[in-house]
Amino acid sequence: MSAKQDSPLLKKHSQSDLVSRLKSRRILGVGVKDADGEFHRSKISQMLGNEFKFDFHEPFGLRHWQFISALAFSAIGILALAFPRTLHGWLFQEEHSRSCAMNLRFHGGALLSISLILWHAVYTTEKAVVRWALLAQTCYFAVGFLVVLITSVDQDAIPQDAAVLLSGFGLFGIFSLFYYIQVGRKPKKI
Repeated sequence: MSAKQDSPLLKKHSQSDLVSRLKSRRILGVGVKDADGEFHRSKISQMLGNEFKFDFHEPFGLRHWQFISALAFSAIGILALAFPRTLHGWLFQEEHSRSCAMNLRFHGGALLSISLILWHAVYTTEKAVVRWALLAQTCYFAVGFLVVLITSVDQDAIPQDAAVLLSGFGLFGIFSLFYYIQVGRKPKKI
């Protein structure tokens, strides 16, 4: 019996040949790192894009923090617009002037404007909108902290009401910064 020879008409099955598959994937650009630093597993995902780019890592408690912040900004803004003298009396146990009421009303308008951004961020899933809202919130708390600190240093003493404001601005600023950083992290690939 002689050994059976393969006919020259028989084709080689490239699906079963590992080296051939790897060469094909390399030619197509599949499995190669793209400009965003991601590896595509198929040509279709490479052409359509990766949906993970648009999803974001939502840290625990983010939506609760956004809701509480939007509610607080809205409530304080409305109080500052409608009842500036009462709000001033609650924050600072001292007499107030007409210019103080006008300043608090301006501040209330600014808080209501920020609260509109925060309310929009509560109900969106877009990473950029959520990050910008958290950044605006962080900047507000940082500026508020600096204003109270500089005003207290100018008076050569930090009264109890200023200390409460400083701790509040500092704590809320740290929370907002924490969530801003956490939302900016790249998600883990599954």
